[in-house]
Amino acid sequence: MGPDQLRWWFDDYLEAAKRHDLEAVRELLAPDVRRQGLPRGADAWLEDAAALLAAFPDVQWKRIRVVVEEDRIAAHLRARGTHRGPFLGVPATGRHVNWAEFGFFRIAGGRATEYAGALDGAGLLEQLRG
Repeated sequence: MGPDQLRWWFDDYLEAAKRHDLEAVRELLAPDVRRQGLPRGADAWLEDAAALLAAFPDVQWKRIRVVVEEDRIAAHLRARGTHRGPFLGVPATGRHVNWAEFGFFRIAGGRATEYAGALDGAGLLEQLRG
């Protein structure tokens, strides 16, 4: 895939995430996608995404920056949502929070085969705990 196709792939991924359409996200993942260097697979990715959506049912993401190089995508996003369910060990608070996310994707055959990333967990916990 060329740089434009990789950007379009990420656009599709982000739009599916914004719609909370986990089946559309699944179509963009290799079944054996590696996360953080571990062979967890698409099912584990979607379970984690479902847990995030349960905790923040109105979560939305905004693209800050996307960089494409060879078969890789680096993305900086801002997320925001209302804390309606347990997350990171904190029961629902009803607080509206926002956080930064950074992700690095490797794409092959139109699907993510590797992902490494992080969210600002410390900043998010500080907001949740008030």
